[in-house]
Amino acid sequence: MSSAESAMVPARVGVLGGGRMGAGIAHAFLIKGAEVVVVERDEAAAAAARERVSASAAASIERGVLEGPLEQVLDRLTVSLERRDFADRELVIEAVPEDWELKVSSLKDVERHLGDGVVLASNTSSLSVTGLSAELVHPENFLGLHFFNPVPASALIEVVVGAQTAPEWVAAARAWTAGLGKTAVVVNDAPGFASSRLGVAIALEAMRMVEEGVATAEDIDNAMVLGYKHPTGPLKTTDIVGLDVRLGIAEYLASTLGERFDPPQILRDKIAAGELGRKTGQGFFTWN
Repeated sequence: MSSAESAMVPARVGVLGGGRMGAGIAHAFLIKGAEVVVVERDEAAAAAARERVSASAAASIERGVLEGPLEQVLDRLTVSLERRDFADRELVIEAVPEDWELKVSSLKDVERHLGDGVVLASNTSSLSVTGLSAELVHPENFLGLHFFNPVPASALIEVVVGAQTAPEWVAAARAWTAGLGKTAVVVNDAPGFASSRLGVAIALEAMRMVEEGVATAEDIDNAMVLGYKHPTGPLKTTDIVGLDVRLGIAEYLASTLGERFDPPQILRDKIAAGELGRKTGQGFFTWN
């Protein structure tokens, strides 16, 4: 039995997209002994993905979470430009940007390269898993695996069950999550699932409070951190996730759940000013 099997994660995992989330997902499986293939769109993106995973693995070795040497760990990582390299995988997770058309085209193309009985999952944080599965040949093999940013530090994976997801894959997803040392919450497909729906609702209200002059961003966040034991306040979390990402999710939720999710003007204004959060150095807070 391989180390990956003994840890209850698939021995061979694929990740489509090596950005912050995709690299984090690859890292999570890599440190549990899986052989991981990350597929990117071009050489520059592939090099950046390898660097992200390498840096994350090195940090895990420094913290004593992962046994080195680093070169030995990275021997289990392949970064490719070819989706056909997913052909021998047991699980493939799509982690491309939160755009419906991009996800549909990516998932359909990846599915063409997969063997029978391979699970295809999306890391979508809000889009309909049932809707995405309707575009696939084998919707029974599809589900949502919503990882949280930053993946290495997060203790949660949201397992999203589509209308046609086979029950055995839900059970498998629970086992894989446990194998990664994380906790699964299982939700039936609905707009925003559980985490994004609640998280965005709180964040949008916090933005409105800043907009109305109720309190500063820092004081609003402290109210939730100190009063409700949130590890990070809703506005700082928005900065970490990205204001543009939050806007996309809010607009989708508003279109499906109603005006209570309409994005406040302050969010649109900050994005128009290029203030996207931590990745640009400025959002509701200033980042070094």
